[in-house]
Amino acid sequence: MELLTTNNVWMMICTALVFFMHLGFSLLEIGLTRQKNTINILFKNIFIICVGLLLYCLVGFNLMYPGFEEGASGFFGFSGFGLDSPVTTEGTLDLNYNQGYTYWTDFLFQGMFAATAATIVSGAVAERIKIGPFMIFTIIYVGLVYPIAGSWKWGEGWLDQLGFYDFAGSTLVHSVGGWAALVAVWLLGARIGKFKDGKSFVILGHNLPLATAGVLILWLGWFGFNGGSVLSADPTATSLTLVTTSLAAAAGGVSSFLISTLAYKNYDLTMFLNGILGGLVGITAGADQMSPTDAILIGVIAGGLIVGAVALVDKIRLDDPVGAIAVHLICGIWGTLAVGIFGNLAGFDQFLNQLIGVAAYAVFCLVTSFIILFTLKKLTGIRVSEDEEINGLDEYEHGMSAYPDFRLNEH
Repeated sequence: MELLTTNNVWMMICTALVFFMHLGFSLLEIGLTRQKNTINILFKNIFIICVGLLLYCLVGFNLMYPGFEEGASGFFGFSGFGLDSPVTTEGTLDLNYNQGYTYWTDFLFQGMFAATAATIVSGAVAERIKIGPFMIFTIIYVGLVYPIAGSWKWGEGWLDQLGFYDFAGSTLVHSVGGWAALVAVWLLGARIGKFKDGKSFVILGHNLPLATAGVLILWLGWFGFNGGSVLSADPTATSLTLVTTSLAAAAGGVSSFLISTLAYKNYDLTMFLNGILGGLVGITAGADQMSPTDAILIGVIAGGLIVGAVALVDKIRLDDPVGAIAVHLICGIWGTLAVGIFGNLAGFDQFLNQLIGVAAYAVFCLVTSFIILFTLKKLTGIRVSEDEEINGLDEYEHGMSAYPDFRLNEH
């Protein structure tokens, strides 16, 4: 009982840290975009958290952990609507549910992960998506697509049986969001003024101090994201995970800033920040399997990928205001494949399993997100009008400003 209590307290602390990450995402997104769209971005992020938790309670948790029977295909399962209180016949909490945490802690920890996938999309489509269609997309993607995809590995589905490994979600969370972000950005088109006469122009964010605060909060939250994925308070495993997580983040940031400085001859803070996030995403699939040196190498490569991916996204005329595709998709793929290259699981067979997992999630997420977004585009439209985009979504969709003029009217 004492061990369960210790483990459960650690898991609840990690749950709080993952919840805190949503503040980090919010600050990062508003910092890297323009003032006139601040409330719109904050509204979407709050919506994602609230609706994501409700959906995960009603259907998501039991879609993701359906309890596949022996011999089942492991592609789809559902164990019923709502949460089922795990109590004994005497009405007390069933302590045999898990030695690491209680049923309720399990639900809440996993529920915090579920909302993250849609938050990734939110940043990529910022400043030009209609809020109504975005909310519908979030309901379907978080309520159905994410938990079904998650069941393939974390719910002991077919990829888990194959040997695919994703410790905390480089693919299951970040790439699942990243693939949808890619489709959404493509279907939406670029913001007005981003591309002109064959050239790409930088649209500056309005508050880099907020963006920097967001990244530091995300780094802190990742201690819960990865540390909690140990699923216990085991001192050796949790300590190693936090060390590899931090080293990959630091290496990703330094690598990204050095490479971007050499390429563009300026010290770009946004590249530094996204390099840190790229390192965090990259280490997430194998944080428990890597040595400190492995973690640094994974981070260094992730930082380089950030610089290249941001340039590539611009080159193919996709407009991603916050670099979500580079950070979450490209580095998510890298981190997943890195499990087969570095650390305790390295080997050709494992690399092949990782590659199969990446391909499976790519197909599933690309197809499902395209169907949802393309249908919405045809039925209601997904992009705001030119006037609304120029004047800002805060005014047109919310009727308020994030930075109102508080000066008293003079009479």
